[in-house]
Amino acid sequence: MAGLIAYGAYVPYHRLARADVGAVLGSRGGKGTRAVAGYDEDTTSMAVEAARGALARDGLRGRIGQLFLATAAPAYLDKTNATAVHAALGLDEHVLAADMAGSVRSGLGALLTAARSPIPTLTVLSDLRTGLPGGTDEVAGGDGAAAFVFGGHRNGAPVIAELLAHDTVSDEILDRWRLPGAPVSRVWEERFAEEIYVSLADKALTAALDHAGVDVGSIDHFVVAGLHARACASVRRTAGVRPEAVTPDLAGAIGNAGTAQPGLLLADVLDRARPGETIALVVLGDGVGVLLLRTTDALPAHRAARPVAEQIAQGSAPMPYATYLSWRGLLDREPPRRPDPEPPYAPPAHRRTAWKYGFVASRCEKCGTRHLPPDRVCTSCHSVDAMTDEPMAHVRGTVATFTVDRLAATPSPPMLVVVVDYDGGGRFRCQLTDATEADAAIGARVEMTFRRTVTASGVHNYFWKARPVRTGEAEETR
Repeated sequence: MAGLIAYGAYVPYHRLARADVGAVLGSRGGKGTRAVAGYDEDTTSMAVEAARGALARDGLRGRIGQLFLATAAPAYLDKTNATAVHAALGLDEHVLAADMAGSVRSGLGALLTAARSPIPTLTVLSDLRTGLPGGTDEVAGGDGAAAFVFGGHRNGAPVIAELLAHDTVSDEILDRWRLPGAPVSRVWEERFAEEIYVSLADKALTAALDHAGVDVGSIDHFVVAGLHARACASVRRTAGVRPEAVTPDLAGAIGNAGTAQPGLLLADVLDRARPGETIALVVLGDGVGVLLLRTTDALPAHRAARPVAEQIAQGSAPMPYATYLSWRGLLDREPPRRPDPEPPYAPPAHRRTAWKYGFVASRCEKCGTRHLPPDRVCTSCHSVDAMTDEPMAHVRGTVATFTVDRLAATPSPPMLVVVVDYDGGGRFRCQLTDATEADAAIGARVEMTFRRTVTASGVHNYFWKARPVRTGEAEETR
């Protein structure tokens, strides 16, 4: 039986209240909030966080045969972004890592490619949505990522949701577009594409149901995703699915995450679905795609450690609208009067890939001392080249001391720097993110997160930061 083996989702910590947008611009901002990627986050770093959740099960990481990253907002062009995700996850060097980028529909393409693949495939959907200030894309958009591993029993991992059928219908529809280099999308009048999408959704859903031998009335969870909100609402209303089976779109709490929205909605359903239930995922955009899944008895034991609903509930208090505009590059603030940051250099970064991207320390085989960064010579017993690699990304720690730096260059002053004592030994100094000054406290518990520390000379510098462990978060396993 082929199907879904594991999944994970990532909802950024920060929130923007739509009412605050309206209050500043003198317009109707709407109700609710949207999720906002931090100043040190992009689609690559969010992809890493979602994938870490999907690969939390012991032994699953070593079974991955290929990795696809789908996004409409890649951090790089020309250069592959999936390779940074690959390095951060510590996957085998023979694992194919490739981007599916440039359009929102790439998320559907990555999911279907993974579902059809005969080898275990990790597919990650990640997006960062931006619009003109006060526009629909800004207030209705959202940021986030979701990751899924498809495979089968022959790959040594239980299937949590069997793939029953899938179908796609493609159509050239000019309802949304963005030229290369343009910061925001342009959208045609919504009524133009609404009827087209409803018709295409009916074709794709009917074909998938017929192939699976499933009746529309037996669908337990009906998930509709897409940036065309009006068409999505019409499909939910006209598909003939039982009203109680139609799932919420989460837009009021975190917004529409574009490429990642189908993944976030599917992850939310898997967080609460019972064994034996049928899930229909319908994705609108330049056509329609449908995936039919049926959950198995293995699902309750292998749910994601951090449910989507929990991440939504643990979001921050709404941030100032000016801060959001600054983080998005739509409001230029005077930079600190400090020298410009240096970019990372390719040769040393490549030599230290395991440390820089994977956060892999070393432990002395003679005396057991853990070293961060990794070293050849033990600081305790002075043994030479008697080290074993020790991944640290999953290890939590305690703040030993901290500094609030009001002079350092950062898009979100002040910079919080902590010295962390890790469970099992080892100490390291790093930045604290997704936090306020009150979170920087001796004795506070923290965990590691993959972030973009700076972009200089057109080069992104990725590394690991600490973030507070929020109340109720489950311990992450390797």
